[in-house]
Amino acid sequence: MPEAPRLISLPYLRDSALWFMQVRHLPRAVWLDSGHPGSHYGRYDIISAAPQCWLETQGEYTYIHCNDGDQKQSPEDPFALIKQYLPTCSQQQTKTEPLPFIGGALGYFGYDLGRRLEKIPAYAEADIGLADMQVGIYPWALVQDHGNKQSWLVINEHLSHALPGAYNFLEIEQLLAKTPDPDVFHDLKSFLNHSEKPFKISKFNNNLKVNEYHSALARIHDYILAGDCYQVNFAQRFEAEFQGDPWFAYLALRAILPSPFSGFIQLTEQALLSLSPERFIEVRGSAVETKPIKGTIKRGKTADEDQANAKWLQTSEKNRAENVMIVDLLRNDLSKHCVSVSVPALFELQSFANVHHLVSTITGQLAPSTCAIDVLRDAFPGGSITGAPKIRAMEIIEELEPTRRSVYCGSLGYISVDGQLDTSIAIRTLVCDHQKVYCWGGGGIVADSETEQEYRESIGKVKILMDTLEQYFGQPDLTPHV
Repeated sequence: MPEAPRLISLPYLRDSALWFMQVRHLPRAVWLDSGHPGSHYGRYDIISAAPQCWLETQGEYTYIHCNDGDQKQSPEDPFALIKQYLPTCSQQQTKTEPLPFIGGALGYFGYDLGRRLEKIPAYAEADIGLADMQVGIYPWALVQDHGNKQSWLVINEHLSHALPGAYNFLEIEQLLAKTPDPDVFHDLKSFLNHSEKPFKISKFNNNLKVNEYHSALARIHDYILAGDCYQVNFAQRFEAEFQGDPWFAYLALRAILPSPFSGFIQLTEQALLSLSPERFIEVRGSAVETKPIKGTIKRGKTADEDQANAKWLQTSEKNRAENVMIVDLLRNDLSKHCVSVSVPALFELQSFANVHHLVSTITGQLAPSTCAIDVLRDAFPGGSITGAPKIRAMEIIEELEPTRRSVYCGSLGYISVDGQLDTSIAIRTLVCDHQKVYCWGGGGIVADSETEQEYRESIGKVKILMDTLEQYFGQPDLTPHV
């Protein structure tokens, strides 16, 4: 049995942004954010930075960097490489710690990492510079438990000793020894407007003309009628120029759209800002859960309109059918490594600031010979953002979307050294890459989808993100990046 990590109690703060400010200057800072206090669905926030090792997958190779200066590259399966650096995750573990993360892997798995798992043609332009996967091995974390109103600094020296190089935990303890001032965000708008590193953004533009979107959906309908597939998740991309620090953009977005599977990851020349409402895979001991979202309608402008929209969504045969298709796909994905797969909830209504969703829950029990990483790998990418059957849907996406998805529709999350895992579906997600910011809006297309309605919905899902940034930070005459 591995040595237990050291747990140091810290003052509980309602807003984890205050703690993240203490460490975000460190390399590869990660904040997995439950959206608290605005969101009532999430419970834990996880913050860390300065990984001891990190793995970066680009195409056929994964590049492994450690803080002792050692670097290597490998053509091996990226998920197998994570197992090598988290050896206690190579088999199923029993949950023994009170916290969901006690050191381990944090990062993202981009949608295009799926090319390492399935043979998908390469038609779409790869014009975003992020790696397909970036996962760090972090021997410490700050974990906030909003349920019990507790905060902990977790230091896992046993994990650190198992990795190349040494780690300076004293620096981390000193950075977190001083409690942040809770009044920093008392007036968030003033803080954002008068910060030392302001954020500026131009107007967003989409990469598909209306007629191009209509043509793509017509082609999907042809494939469905021909029996190639039942559902295809089709998305359009929006982009803008930006200057400044993306963290300020994230603060504005989480204030307007608090979401339970949010996250901010700071990379050297890039950043990820995710406001996701959707869980992909969670593993607690031997219990596995996935919660796909299929079925969306905008919130109403009045209480009566909002209630009517929610009722329409709950009774919509088209949206219920779309949901069931993905539930069946995910039942099959979980059954690769689980026994006793079941569906305890279908079509539950979840409401967010901008939309209502239909959410289903699929659960299973891990088979004795498997582990959390195996479940993640063999369900990736999530069926709710590909379509059914999955591989054929991915081929059609590649044919019809002009650019690759990068992190969009991949996952953000953690794999704890004790075998626990939780990941999101990276929707409502923005990618900042060298003075350009990108976001995507999409939806599941089925036989009775109406093209104009799907077009409006694809914009509506991310309109709140684009409008918020333009209103807070809009700079129409921002000089384009050359």
